Amino acid sequence: MIVVTGGAGFIGSAIVWRLNSMGIKDILVVDTLGTDEKWKNLVGLQFDDFIHKDKFLQMVDNGLHYELEAIIHMGANSSTTEKNADYLLTNNYQYTKTLAEYCLWNEVRFIYASSAATYGDGSLGFDDDESKCEKLRPLNMYGYSKQLFDLWAIRHDAFMEIAGIKYFNVYGPNEYHKGDMRSVVHKAFGQVRDTGKVKLFKSRNPDYKDGEQMRDFVYVKDAVDMTLYFLEHKDKSGLFNVGAGKARTWNDLVAALFKAMDKPVNIEYIDLPDYLADKYQYFTEANLTKIKSAGYKKAITSLEDGVTDYVKNYLLGKQYLGM
Repeated sequence: MIVVTGGAGFIGSAIVWRLNSMGIKDILVVDTLGTDEKWKNLVGLQFDDFIHKDKFLQMVDNGLHYELEAIIHMGANSSTTEKNADYLLTNNYQYTKTLAEYCLWNEVRFIYASSAATYGDGSLGFDDDESKCEKLRPLNMYGYSKQLFDLWAIRHDAFMEIAGIKYFNVYGPNEYHKGDMRSVVHKAFGQVRDTGKVKLFKSRNPDYKDGEQMRDFVYVKDAVDMTLYFLEHKDKSGLFNVGAGKARTWNDLVAALFKAMDKPVNIEYIDLPDYLADKYQYFTEANLTKIKSAGYKKAITSLEDGVTDYVKNYLLGKQYLGM
């Protein structure tokens, strides 16, 4: 059996979808559903059972009675603006540590979601070399909660056995429930549909013109394939970047969106709020040397092709993976 925590969420449900496409249905989904429409991510998927994340933690503490192949741990609070540090430590650090210790003790494959948010302002680059982790300075508590576990894994030599995934800017189907944490692709789609234009933040950095701030945008289908590479190749362990490997501008992103929607480009640049100013990243780009050296060879979807697939096959009809 494969456990996918956060299995009803964005990347987690996409992992379940991809496992299904590989013929794997012996899956335990662990998550909380709350009051939003996250449950819809599960409707088209096949899995053995669903367990609340708190109950699953109790089961781990008492000794699981499943024969597990792997725990793929995507469950976390992913809000970069969450202010409750204790909540983030409990959910993103302590929970991950408990699952990792269980897997290491019981020789179960453990793959978990770290984050590119650990890189902070990017001034130290985006190199997934574990030896450089201590020097990183995240800009928000979410990033720090992820870095804490990365550092724990380094101190305990866990990267000899486990795989950590530093996701960059992931976009794609099944993110619909994420509110403010949805990708700009999804937010901009709604703006274009409703108003015919997109609002982007102005730049406060003289090195970047408005809309020319750059991010590594990676389509969720690629992010999932790169993640599951480490399920299929259990001899490959460590901390790995997962992204497109090429930074693109916000202007590029929305141009691809307008084209996919058959609309003329119409962008309004608005002021960056003060509360975001000291936490804003102007450039991110995943260094993929390490994952490629580990043997990952599959071509990565271009921004234009990813946005087009997302818009035409999912957003226009609000379709879910597996439906």
